[in-house]
Amino acid sequence: MKHLIFFLLPLFFFHPTLFAQTLEEKGLEIAKETNRRDDGFSDFMATLTMTLKNKHGEASVRVIRNKTLEVPGDGDKVLIIFDNPKVVKGTAFLSFTHKTKKDDQWLFLPALKRVKRISSSNQSGSFMGSEFAYEDISSQEVEKYSYLWLKDETYNGKQCFVVELDPADPKSGYTRQIVWYDQEEYIPLKVDYYDRKNVLLKTLTFEDYQQYLGKHWRPNLMEMINHQTGKSSILEWKDYQFKTGLHDKDFTKNSLKRAR
Repeated sequence: MKHLIFFLLPLFFFHPTLFAQTLEEKGLEIAKETNRRDDGFSDFMATLTMTLKNKHGEASVRVIRNKTLEVPGDGDKVLIIFDNPKVVKGTAFLSFTHKTKKDDQWLFLPALKRVKRISSSNQSGSFMGSEFAYEDISSQEVEKYSYLWLKDETYNGKQCFVVELDPADPKSGYTRQIVWYDQEEYIPLKVDYYDRKNVLLKTLTFEDYQQYLGKHWRPNLMEMINHQTGKSSILEWKDYQFKTGLHDKDFTKNSLKRAR
């Protein structure tokens, strides 16, 4: 028996497959580290310019305010308010992201003077005519996906982890997402979205990241390109303010109607 033990010991210490990390485990580890590094931002506010372009390059511009609240133990709460142009002024969107259950989302339409709930079956639809879907506005909670590390490669001069995310929600508009994460800062640089037929639908890119409070990275520019329609939507972020004192009471259905 003693000889058998000494024969097996080298396998445990030196055989590379016995303790190797699976591709799923590595993908999940990257997602968890990305989430961990951004924990603790508490809340932030920012202003945005949204530019919608059709396949001919014709553009329309909207001015938006964003308020986001971090919720310990759950997903973020987000309030988006449209200030310009006049046709969308006063429109407001509220999203409660959850780690495991369906997200809660509402849209206030001032022309109708009522709050409309976005059903889970409609969250794959276009957000206010943009190339972003309602589900894209939700915070990316680790528990909402399964993960698979695909490879490491360079993107825009940065070494990246390339990870496949498969949504747990069967009503998602995507079969999968392929995400390029910066290996140094664990921030997304690019996302490819595949539709329900598993055909490339959209690509989202993030540029000009800035760091806040010595920890939290936020992009100044995001562009979503729809490969199937030729349309695109550009978000230019500015005036980030963190830890502004936002509370749950600032994120209610009544706050949608009061949004100015």
